[in-house]
Amino acid sequence: MRPTMTAAALVLAGALALTSCTGKIPTNPGGATPPAGSGSDKMIDTVTLPAEMAENISGLVNYNPFAPNALTKTYFYEPLMVRNSMTCVVTPWLATDYRWDGATKLHFTIREGVKWSDGQPLTAEDVKFSLELSKQYPAIDEAGLWNDTFGAHASTVTASGNEVTIEFSGNAAPKFDSIVAVKILPAHVWSKVGDPVSYVDEKPVGTGPFSVASYNGRKLVLDRRPDYWQADQVKVQHLVLEGSYDATQAALKLNAGQLDAYWGEIPNPQVSFADKNPALNHFWYAPAGITVLTPNTTRSPFNDDKFREAYSQGLNKTEMSEKATYGVMKPASQTGLKLPYAKDLMPAEYADKDTVLPFDIDKANQMFDAAGYTVGADGMRTNKDGSPLQIGVDVQAGWIDYESTIEVVVRNLRSMKLDAKVIKSAPDNVDAKKKAGEFQMMLEYLHGGCQVARNLGSKLATDQIPTKKTVLPNVERWSDPATDQTVKELSASTDPAQQKELVGKLVETMMTRYPVTSLFYAPARMIYRTDHAIGWPSEDDPYATNSDMLLIMTHLRAAG
Repeated sequence: MRPTMTAAALVLAGALALTSCTGKIPTNPGGATPPAGSGSDKMIDTVTLPAEMAENISGLVNYNPFAPNALTKTYFYEPLMVRNSMTCVVTPWLATDYRWDGATKLHFTIREGVKWSDGQPLTAEDVKFSLELSKQYPAIDEAGLWNDTFGAHASTVTASGNEVTIEFSGNAAPKFDSIVAVKILPAHVWSKVGDPVSYVDEKPVGTGPFSVASYNGRKLVLDRRPDYWQADQVKVQHLVLEGSYDATQAALKLNAGQLDAYWGEIPNPQVSFADKNPALNHFWYAPAGITVLTPNTTRSPFNDDKFREAYSQGLNKTEMSEKATYGVMKPASQTGLKLPYAKDLMPAEYADKDTVLPFDIDKANQMFDAAGYTVGADGMRTNKDGSPLQIGVDVQAGWIDYESTIEVVVRNLRSMKLDAKVIKSAPDNVDAKKKAGEFQMMLEYLHGGCQVARNLGSKLATDQIPTKKTVLPNVERWSDPATDQTVKELSASTDPAQQKELVGKLVETMMTRYPVTSLFYAPARMIYRTDHAIGWPSEDDPYATNSDMLLIMTHLRAAG
């Protein structure tokens, strides 16, 4: 499923996991850990994946991680840490540890013994340089380190020995996930390139596990670096990135054994892929977030809690998942949390309850009647004053999964005696309606990650209502001072007990006031073969998603 958010809004996406008593997030202290008792220690000759770049810019050699047309943004420049968006465990990477002083000072211990691909050592000064570069060039500040987006801006970055310290102007706890994902650059190279946005990086000098072997304008071949700092964990000798495939092409390539993995949308992956060779063909669609039905809460009758609660009872989420995802994705919890992965955040009141709203048309109709939305002479409900009640539900034309979901939504609404119809528009037009607030209902996306203040919180925070120029998460325009105060406190908290209490308040809002209605989980797709490599993430071993390819490369082992 597609989140229809701007780049600025995507920076805000993530989720706040419970921390330990020291205010630290659970860590995998040993770095990358391969699956125990599986595979072999021999090398995998070749793993083939889709290209990261679009074909219409093929031929341009550029490995600049800030460039939109980079041949790869994954395998040369590494982050400080890798955080699993499912379990929220942090794996140390170029940094071996971190600690907060309150929520205003963040310390990283930089790994010793790491070398750049040109042989020079990685130092704390490289990390300091990389963090400060985004202050000089705000266009690359994807972490929001130097602005006040979800957390106070940085004041200074200092390096001493193998420690880097970031001091902030105020509470900056919500920025953690973004900061640890910053790409670390070699100061001895990038200090000489000028504007990093326009720099064409033809010969990357990185700390990553691969080096460039060849590129012919379509196929990029990377070779394993034997001097990589954790080379003993990387068993892929050659990594091939080739082709930008649609669903049909990808299915053919996968079934023919010409692709080892794919993250795009393949209709009915069970039938079209897994069933064709159950021994080798597998897929796992991790829940990346939630597809939600979003009302415009500034318009009547959607500004009525009782109206939103009533229609939320009459939506067939199981049928929607069947139509949109072939039943792969489960109906989603109304809490707005990804369950069961976020179960430790659940307040006691809901911990042992099924928080997926059951499909009950009769209950919905009873609630509408009780709320004063009576049925008129034409068999359709009216507003409380007796005036006609007509509902337009917007959807992005051409997004087949969204369109099939909306068909079920509208049919359900009409079963509740609501005069509803589908309004199909180009995706850009739907975004324009989000910015202007010119809609009644639409399908939308609630991001799920590891900082609740920056996903569910931003979905409900008044300062995240879209502007005339920018789509922000609070598309429904939820406005509630108590919610704003909860999000503010949650953003500043590093105490696990307080965090759980505050998350509970947001869950209570979702469960009793229905600012948006959860439908089904939206996938982060992982479709893969196991004839060459095993150790891919799965429901049984959810150590990564498709955005964590560096981590995955340290888990893959030769099949057989």
